[in-house]
Amino acid sequence: MSSAPRVALVTGANKGIGFAITRDLCRQFSGDVVLTARDEARGRAAVQQLQAEGLSPRFHRLDIEDLQSIRVLRDFLRKEYGGLDVLVNNAGVAFDIGDPTPLHIQAEVTMKTNFFGTQAVCTELLPLMKPQGRVVNVSSIMSFAALKSCSPELQQKFLNETITEEELGVLMKKFVDDIKNGVHKKEGWPDIKVVTYAVSKMGVTVLSRIHARNFSEQRRGDKILLNACCPGWVRTDMGGPKGIKSPEEAAEDPVYLALLPSDAERPHGDFLMEKKVEQWGLLSQFPSWVPF
Repeated sequence: MSSAPRVALVTGANKGIGFAITRDLCRQFSGDVVLTARDEARGRAAVQQLQAEGLSPRFHRLDIEDLQSIRVLRDFLRKEYGGLDVLVNNAGVAFDIGDPTPLHIQAEVTMKTNFFGTQAVCTELLPLMKPQGRVVNVSSIMSFAALKSCSPELQQKFLNETITEEELGVLMKKFVDDIKNGVHKKEGWPDIKVVTYAVSKMGVTVLSRIHARNFSEQRRGDKILLNACCPGWVRTDMGGPKGIKSPEEAAEDPVYLALLPSDAERPHGDFLMEKKVEQWGLLSQFPSWVPF
C-alpha cells in the first residue's frame, strides 16, 4: 500500500485547539486529514463547518477512554491508508480552579483522559506510524510546574532518562490513589492549583520522552519525530475566556511540529513552547499566567 494517500489525524478535534489544528492541517498538509471526536454529532458538525470554508476533512469517531473505539480507528487507518503519517494527541480535560468536584474525582477523571487515554492511543497507533512520521502530544507548561513542586525523590523519578512506560504508569496510578487516601502532599506530590491537570500533563510530557526514545532505539532509520508542546493559555471552553491566546494562535506549535520537513532530525523527544525547546526540568522562568 505504498501508493496509499498520506493521512494526518487529530484527537479531540471538534472544538478549541484541536479544531484549529485540524483547520491548519487541512490547509497545509499534503494528504487527508481526519478529525476525530468522542461525540459523533459534534464531530460531524465540525467537519461541516470546515467544509463550508472550502476544506475537506474526514470524520472518524474516537473516544480515547474506550479501547474498542481506539482499535476501530486503528483498523480503519490500517485498511484505508496502510498506516499513519501524522498523529496529534490533543484530546484532554481540565477542571476549573475552584471547581467544587471532590479532588479525588478530579484526579481520577483527569488522569483517565489526559494520561491513560493518551497512552492507550499511543499503544495502538504508534506502531502504525510510517517513515518520516510525526507525532505531537499537546501537553502543558503545567507539567514543568508540577515537576518543580514535587519532592526531590519524585523529581528524580520523573527526570530519570531510563524511566519505563510501565514505571510511569505506576506513578500516575499512585498519584490518584494518594489523592483518594488524602496523603498526596505527604507522599511528595505538588501542592499547587489545578494539581490533577498539572500532574496528568507531567505524565504526558514524560511519556513523550519515553516514546521518542523507543523510536530512536527501535526504528532509527525511519526518522519518526515525536515531541510534546505547550499551546499556552487559550481562550477555549477548557481555558476560559481570559486566556491570552486564540485557538488559532495556540495551534501554531502543534502544527509546526506536525509538519516538520521529511529530512529533519530534530526536535525529537523535546518539549516546545513558542517553537522553542525547553529542557525538561530546567525552566528558569514560568509565564506569569501559570497558577502555582
